[in-house]
Amino acid sequence: MNTNSKHINPFDKISGSASLAKPKVILLLFAGIALIALILAKMEVAGAGLVFAIFFGAIYIYLLFKNPIIGFFTAIGYNFLVLGIGRYIKGIPLGFGIDGLMILTFIALIFSRFRDRVDWSPANKHITILATIWLGYFIFELVNPEARMIEPWIAGRGVGFYFLFFVILTFMLINTNKRLDTFLYIWGVFSILATFKGMGQMIFGCDFAEQAWLDNGAAETHVLFGKLRIFSFFSDAGQFGGNQGYAGVVFLIYSSAKKGLPKIFFITVGILGLYGMLISGTRGSIAVPFAGFMTLLVLKKNIKILSIGLLSVALIFVFFKFTMIANSNAQIRRMRTGFDPNNPSLLVRKANQAILKGYLASRPFGGGIGHAGDKAQRFLPNAFLSHVATDSWYVMIWAEMGIIGLTLHLIILFYVIGMASFKVMFRIRDPITKIKMSALICGMAGVMVASYGNAVLGGLPTALLIYASMALMSNPQIFEEPIIEKEPELIAT
Repeated sequence: MNTNSKHINPFDKISGSASLAKPKVILLLFAGIALIALILAKMEVAGAGLVFAIFFGAIYIYLLFKNPIIGFFTAIGYNFLVLGIGRYIKGIPLGFGIDGLMILTFIALIFSRFRDRVDWSPANKHITILATIWLGYFIFELVNPEARMIEPWIAGRGVGFYFLFFVILTFMLINTNKRLDTFLYIWGVFSILATFKGMGQMIFGCDFAEQAWLDNGAAETHVLFGKLRIFSFFSDAGQFGGNQGYAGVVFLIYSSAKKGLPKIFFITVGILGLYGMLISGTRGSIAVPFAGFMTLLVLKKNIKILSIGLLSVALIFVFFKFTMIANSNAQIRRMRTGFDPNNPSLLVRKANQAILKGYLASRPFGGGIGHAGDKAQRFLPNAFLSHVATDSWYVMIWAEMGIIGLTLHLIILFYVIGMASFKVMFRIRDPITKIKMSALICGMAGVMVASYGNAVLGGLPTALLIYASMALMSNPQIFEEPIIEKEPELIAT
């Protein structure tokens, strides 16, 4: 023991309140008060808002740097709301908020382990390598000879950057069953809010901002035969329907791993998700539960259950394809048109794909990121690809990144879902983990199929949910509970 410490009187230590008497602290305190007074005097009500924003922002940053997972969960929530908020707040690039949250979370992750070297090994997985290759190809598109501007590339940055960054954050932060469940709870809350908002639009109509959005051109695709296609606070009805169908599949399957109130919560989210899908009036979204639950039957490896499932799917197909039951319902009537091979919308899509096939035959790298479809008209109103509707997510990737980009994209998707399915069917022994991973796999399978008809997979909020799920599915062993002591019971069962 230090001999000097024997002569220290413990009652002479400076208290927290006494430390405020230090000149530096007093000077900083008065400077802060003066700055707040100046802001309030100059900006009045806006100044008060700015002061509160700075105050709560400082608290948030402090909490984030203590616990970086807060940034991850904030990004999930903001991811749901950002496009809807954009209808009310104009002139602010709200989309960069997701970039900011991810960067802050990375910085917080590094600083939270500042004294120790950050162990990045949890993110050292095959999917991280694939995401890095994908980002490399995305950056390569900057020198695509067909690309005319960098602004569309910046606007489409999420296609490349979000995938890699969010996969790494998921590996680093979602590493326990409690955190996995928290991720699902946050997703579930926003999914419920989305359906309730959609129900409000259906019952009470659109508010002023939503009506202005419709009047600005969106009504052409969202008001059909006098009926509103519900879009909630999402970018459009297609994204709303696809995402809610996604939630319906994931949460209903995941509920099998829960008991009590959590089980009720997950079932509620699942049912409301499927209801939101139905009221969206999006025909392609029905592929999500179709493909999702069919994937579950395959993962179960049970011939009897698979046969019953196939019969159920066949009956549903017959209901939509060969009957007119419940055709008075606008949502069912619109869903039914998705089973008509002569549907005018389907024929237009095929014609557009034929045009793109001829155009892209000599362009293996595509026309450039952000250069295709309606969104490109903001930057390139007179360009050829700006006037060819892409609709499908895969067609959009094909048009912008060429056959090479589309092939790489499909390889990544099928590799991830294939490896995850293999692990669930033949490697994972814990039955609860099997259910949880099956839920994520089935949801992703449904979105992949639905993305052939709509640009669901890469749009917000589905994109970040898919990227996080891909990471979780690629690392299921960390969620397995020890089952050695349970093995005799499992064998007997």
